[in-house]
Amino acid sequence: MSRPILEVIALDPEDAVAAQAGGADRLELVSDMAADGLTPSLETFAAVRAAVGIPLRVMLRAADGFAAGGAAALEALCERARALRAEGAQEFVLGFLTDDGRADLAAVAALTEAVGPTARWTFHRAIDRAADRDALRKQLADQPGLDTYLTAGSASGVDDGIATLLAEAARADEPGYEPRILVGGGLGLKHVPVLRAAGISGFHIGGAARPAGWDAPVDAAAVRAWREALDG
Repeated sequence: MSRPILEVIALDPEDAVAAQAGGADRLELVSDMAADGLTPSLETFAAVRAAVGIPLRVMLRAADGFAAGGAAALEALCERARALRAEGAQEFVLGFLTDDGRADLAAVAALTEAVGPTARWTFHRAIDRAADRDALRKQLADQPGLDTYLTAGSASGVDDGIATLLAEAARADEPGYEPRILVGGGLGLKHVPVLRAAGISGFHIGGAARPAGWDAPVDAAAVRAWREALDG
């Protein structure tokens, strides 16, 4: 069984340094957690990149929700993505749905073109709001760079979605199911044994890395507790 990846949400260099010290393998860099994570500034990206040596994935999302917005909003986000790429960003997080709950392939294609064919990226929890998860995975099966789905298995969190996560893990060899499952969204240490037993090797934490709340920075000891649980 492969060593599990622990990804931690970071808002700034202080978070990033603490996450790395606690044993995180990768960061998800965002701004504005009140909107569930938006694109950070170029300055924040550069400061975080300079502060730590672990990989980081940068959120590409301009507003709360899972719609890409109109043409002008999408082009503005693509411009930000190009600027981040030029600044040195190599990995990203993105994902948009149409009004009927399908993958917004036009928005995804525009952003993946903006970041280039060598960039690796995560399709985030928009999958948990999709009308048909299986159909969405098959829509995205040939997208260049897609190597991960961040998902709780349910819009309401891992407690309700764990059966879905286990079922999808069992289909890892099927078209559309090859990307790594990165479990996040109400994830608790209690979920780890059953997820690991199913072969799931990706874990994503945000609030769990901040026992004092989202207004507090990442706590290295909290991250370390997760690292030890995953490795144990």
